[in-house]
Amino acid sequence: MMNARQFSIIGCQHAHIGIFISEMLELGYTCAGIYEDENVELAQSFADKFGIPLVKEKESLLGESVSIVGCASINDQKINVIELCESHDKPIMIDKPAVTSTEGLERLKAVIERGRIQVGMLLTERFHPAIYTLKKQIDQGVLGDIVSIGMRKPHRLDAAKRPAWFFSKQQSGGILIDLLVHDFDLLRWLTGKEIETINGYVGKTILPEYPTFYNTASVQVVMEECITAQLYTDWHTPSQSWTWGDGRIFVTGTEGCAELRLQGDPLLQKDTVMIQLTNQSPMGLVPLEQPKHSITSDFIRRIQGEDATVSQDDILKTSEATITADDLVIHLNTQERKRQV
Repeated sequence: MMNARQFSIIGCQHAHIGIFISEMLELGYTCAGIYEDENVELAQSFADKFGIPLVKEKESLLGESVSIVGCASINDQKINVIELCESHDKPIMIDKPAVTSTEGLERLKAVIERGRIQVGMLLTERFHPAIYTLKKQIDQGVLGDIVSIGMRKPHRLDAAKRPAWFFSKQQSGGILIDLLVHDFDLLRWLTGKEIETINGYVGKTILPEYPTFYNTASVQVVMEECITAQLYTDWHTPSQSWTWGDGRIFVTGTEGCAELRLQGDPLLQKDTVMIQLTNQSPMGLVPLEQPKHSITSDFIRRIQGEDATVSQDDILKTSEATITADDLVIHLNTQERKRQV
């Protein structure tokens, strides 16, 4: 248990920030308060759950007693909070995505280059037991040289429960930037290679009342050493699903292949499944390993100068990949096509 210190929350627009709050409390920190001027309902739910005060002035959460700030503001506003924390020399952990535009990316680069604070991002997929186990299997050469990777991340929309900013491309970043940021990060982490080319499509077939909201994304990626990848996501997980989305990862190597069922498999009655088949062993389930650190403790290790799984370079390159991909893909819009006809 670490010595008790304080953290604060500036911006509470997404429930993901609950991961950071709970893990900080488990590490022995106390929370100075939550600031959120719009989504008061979510902020109040965390305040009630964890016994944290709500505050009306965010500057009160940047005092000397606060050592780390967490942020889940509206996506295009996160860079403002990052720069605010920089001005007060406060490290900050943000929910993904960090930025939603080229202009935001340049501002993030500038913060990191100045080096006054450490910036973290909730790239939680690296700390998922199945993905952590897959990474170890790849590093140990069990699958041989990686040839291709496929990732499917469907999501449940629940449109009536979403805030208005969610449907704005400018504010949310859109489906590719918002959802595939995890996948671009995993491509680099799992392979140890950099991204070379990106192409694909983003499609809009629903909700004409929200003209900039797109509901599907399919992206093809070529990495160093000719590794190919296919990334797919959508907002069409049925409302009766047992989970928010039946996420899958498929990896093919020269010595074997693996499939991860990230949100469980109701037919196998398993919470999370990794299936593996190699030239040396028949198909079977792989026992999953727990990461040594949580994403929050990993960030604190980085702040303290220790080795960490997620670096600022990772965050910057992942953010750059998503912004670049969003610029390169072709946007398909059935409403526009109908008007043209």
